[in-house]
Amino acid sequence: MTALALAGCSSGSSSSSSTSASTTTGASGSAQPAGGNQLQIDYQRVIADVLPSVVQITTASGLGSGIVYDNKGDIVTNAHVVGTATTFTVTLANSTKPLDATLVASYPDSDLAVIRLSSPPGGLKPAAFADSAKVELGQITLAMGSPLGLSSSVTQGIVSATGRTVSEPNSEGSPGATIGNMVQTSAAINPGNSGGALVNLNSQVIGINTLAATEPEANGAAAPGIGFAIPASTVTSIANQLIKDGKVTNSGRAALGITARTYFDQDFRPAGAVVVAVASGGAADAAGIQAGDVITKVGDTPVDSLNSLTTALASLTPGSRTTVTFTRDGQSKTADVTLGTLATP
Repeated sequence: MTALALAGCSSGSSSSSSTSASTTTGASGSAQPAGGNQLQIDYQRVIADVLPSVVQITTASGLGSGIVYDNKGDIVTNAHVVGTATTFTVTLANSTKPLDATLVASYPDSDLAVIRLSSPPGGLKPAAFADSAKVELGQITLAMGSPLGLSSSVTQGIVSATGRTVSEPNSEGSPGATIGNMVQTSAAINPGNSGGALVNLNSQVIGINTLAATEPEANGAAAPGIGFAIPASTVTSIANQLIKDGKVTNSGRAALGITARTYFDQDFRPAGAVVVAVASGGAADAAGIQAGDVITKVGDTPVDSLNSLTTALASLTPGSRTTVTFTRDGQSKTADVTLGTLATP
């Protein structure tokens, strides 16, 4: 079974190892014809277009990446990159001078945050964000960021899948976010890449690099070619709200309007999500679900824990209808529920 690892802050400072560029020639040792170099030309154009919009973020605990969002100095990144910090040091791709930044707001439920440069320099280049609905399997992608502290690094791959629902690992004792509609990519994503840009060949950001798969049987070693990015539509929706209001008022995430916890059966095995409280007027309340009910299925998706309930809901949208299966007093029941929107703090 494959696990997941946040690709957020890499500890320490930039690597001291040196790197050098290399060139590739054909089998005969001669340069490839112009037609064969078109993809390389496209890569170089996209890197020149987008890399100035990708920054390195330094916190007290390590390094991460971010994307210039507007010319006012707002930078969007992952919530797990900023953590509990409120002040940061930002280094632009085209500069070695560190810049001070402060937290605008963070929304851990979608693992997104916005920080703002205290004194934005002239010539900031905001990134262009793509329409997530137009992201397609097989699309070539470039991942840009500061993996392992190596600023302005670029890896390449393709869109391997779309619409993934992914639960992040626990962080500092707190459950990780469960995020729907993520973009899976084969572009390498490593520690320090989080918050950086996943880009198409139109020089548009299609997602924010967030986490990579690991192989538990290999002592947590990276599973090559399996990384995930939060889609651009989620990024822009959440970032716009954080910048405008300092909080998220419309999460775009489906919810039942309940407080729940994992239910364990008589053999102490997880066997559902027990409803602890029901929000008055919420989706569950309107459908007749009560405190004490144990949810065992959402639609056709089995539920054996609070985490699996969260994952099932993350793949759905507010306003959609689904059937919730639950037990009450030992009897199995179903309710047709029109899902609400996840409440925000």
